[in-house]
Amino acid sequence: MTDHVQPSRPGSDGTATAARDGGSVYSSHRYTGRGRTEADCGTDDTLPVPAVQSVLDGLPGSVTFLLPVLDADGAVTDFRIAAASPEAIDIGARRGKELIGLSVAATYPTVVGSPLWDGYLQALRTGVRYEGDPFEYEEVLAGIPRLSRFAVRASASHGGLIVSWVRLDSGEREQRRLAVMQRLGGMGWADWDLVHNTITWSEETYTIFDRDRSAGPMTLEELPAYVVPPDLAELGSVVERLLGTGQPVDHTFRLTTSGGEVRHVRIVAEAESDVHGRPVEVHGFFQDLTAVKRAQAQLLESQQAALVHRSQLTAERDVAERLQHALLPLTHQSLSLAGLTVDVAYHPLQEGLNVGGDWYSAIKLPDGSALLVIGDVAGHGLDAVATMAQLRFTAKGMAITGMPLPAILTRLNTLLLHTAERSFSTATMIMAHYEPATSKLTWVQAGHPPPLLLRRGSAAYLTAPAGILLGAVPDPRYEAASMHLRPGDQLLLYTDGLIEKPREDLDTSLARLAGAAVRSAADSGVLEGILNALVDPVARRDDVCALHVSLRSPAGPDPAVPASAVS
Repeated sequence: MTDHVQPSRPGSDGTATAARDGGSVYSSHRYTGRGRTEADCGTDDTLPVPAVQSVLDGLPGSVTFLLPVLDADGAVTDFRIAAASPEAIDIGARRGKELIGLSVAATYPTVVGSPLWDGYLQALRTGVRYEGDPFEYEEVLAGIPRLSRFAVRASASHGGLIVSWVRLDSGEREQRRLAVMQRLGGMGWADWDLVHNTITWSEETYTIFDRDRSAGPMTLEELPAYVVPPDLAELGSVVERLLGTGQPVDHTFRLTTSGGEVRHVRIVAEAESDVHGRPVEVHGFFQDLTAVKRAQAQLLESQQAALVHRSQLTAERDVAERLQHALLPLTHQSLSLAGLTVDVAYHPLQEGLNVGGDWYSAIKLPDGSALLVIGDVAGHGLDAVATMAQLRFTAKGMAITGMPLPAILTRLNTLLLHTAERSFSTATMIMAHYEPATSKLTWVQAGHPPPLLLRRGSAAYLTAPAGILLGAVPDPRYEAASMHLRPGDQLLLYTDGLIEKPREDLDTSLARLAGAAVRSAADSGVLEGILNALVDPVARRDDVCALHVSLRSPAGPDPAVPASAVS
């Protein structure tokens, strides 16, 4: 279905005077009325025929009532449309009451002298109904031809003719298809005859503009009242290009509907010009892009939120890694400590936020003895690093005071249980105190994998003294165990990341470690050999931390750095 409107001229009350006199971009008078003659502007005498019109109002299809126009001699020179059915539509898309008063000769000039014209005259003269062969009619407006085929009937009635017609070409079918496509695509077409200042809209265009069909198409003068102010100037430039110079346009603007909704509307249009290059007709379509723009806005919002979240994750990872590097400044080091050579390896997982809670300490105490510590806080991220720092530095502080190792673990357990906003419930740990004068090693553990002793080509795990992991119970019992190291002995302290393997039980994992340690014991890089044998850099799922401790022979070389180099 289509509709069109001929915008009214300004009246004597001064309406639209500014649009006519001021040369506004949004003034239709600036672009319309080109090529019109005085005869075009004459007044049509509409012949009221209420009785016939009331009958036609109830008829479907295209039906009109024509009254003959006679010359001084009584000869028929023209017919005027006196009444029309509501659904009547001609080739120019004029509909219903818009046809009333039109001159057949003036509106459809090629009909005069045709077989259809002769049929009209014969039916009027004889009273015999006329029904001829399909009639092809071509209408030319502003130099643009339109050709259609019609089946026409004419019957004499009350001094005039009742004329009905059916369009035989595929136009109606195409219009229905076009209407479906417009609805599905949110598009509506629009035409503007600049010569006659006639605007025609499709049904979907009314939907896009949320405009009552009875109000007719929106005129150029009305448009600024609906356009969102920030878009008005740019849209004015687009209108100037299209109607002033005939350039095609493709532009999106925002308008506010009568219901207050802001819609994004795209206009794509082109102008057809006369022989002088002046636009005489505009054809185009409007497309409602509101849903697309909303989806784009939501996508952009989601992308921005994802970027913010990613930035937060990156920042947290960076802080966590910086903090852990501050706590464990070196991932590999070798040091000399109270007659011991201590090699350290620490490999954080470093994927996403998987900066874990593994840690170690190897320091010389005030009395010349050595403290060796390794531990693992459950979990990853900043909270794990913070908990690890608490345990590590608290343990070192208490050990420096000479507090017994079991008492240190008891107090660390209390600290972990009573830490405010505590996120991680448990931690494992081994603390070992070495006295160089007696080569005595005293050690305690809190749920940690046992140390591995390498002696004379064989490997054995030390029997663990009593001790449950930290943070598990409020009143744990921790005991100490001791042994004497011999020259050439090697002791390995490690976290579970070194031995854990999916779907493998602990005994099997410990056996793998013992085998790898024996095979690497004779090499100079014992710790490196163990890591190469057990750790898959791609498949591993946890941090890995290990301390390799060896007791040098009295005459042996001391390649390690002094203990003062280690904090």
